[in-house]
Amino acid sequence: MFQLLNKNIERWALLAFYLMLVVTMTIEVIRREVFAYSSIWGEEIVRYCFIYLCWIGAAAAIRERAHIRIDVILNYLSPRGKALIYIFGDLVTLALALLALWLALETVQISWKFGSVSHGLRVSMVWFLMAVPIGFSLMIFRLLQSLSRDLRDLRAGRPVYEGERLFE
Repeated sequence: MFQLLNKNIERWALLAFYLMLVVTMTIEVIRREVFAYSSIWGEEIVRYCFIYLCWIGAAAAIRERAHIRIDVILNYLSPRGKALIYIFGDLVTLALALLALWLALETVQISWKFGSVSHGLRVSMVWFLMAVPIGFSLMIFRLLQSLSRDLRDLRAGRPVYEGERLFE
């Protein structure tokens, strides 16, 4: 069960938010075009679903090493050199993700303290602001997995996982 979740948790979350976004947007377009009426809550749901999609998608991209990168130099390095570059990149990204998580949690805490709510849904903004800490927490988890995988590959003398190439 853990392996299934580990492999697909971001995909399932992305699917849920994407479906919610598409269904809400479709309903709002029909309401606007057919009934000449729209609601503020529909716009808010779509906006916050998109925010969650972005942050969870960033974590999924870290897992698959799918973020945009310039890898021309990597083609000239030995497998050990590639591994060291990837490990260095993951460590820098991990440091930035930890800092961003800390700052995002501070924002959530302030929202919780003052009880801010969204304009249309009248729901606590904490639920929407949590997209950033959730996204960075998932990124940190995936970065730790990536570092562990790269260190194992480096010790075993295997080439590191480079992700799927979009263009060849």
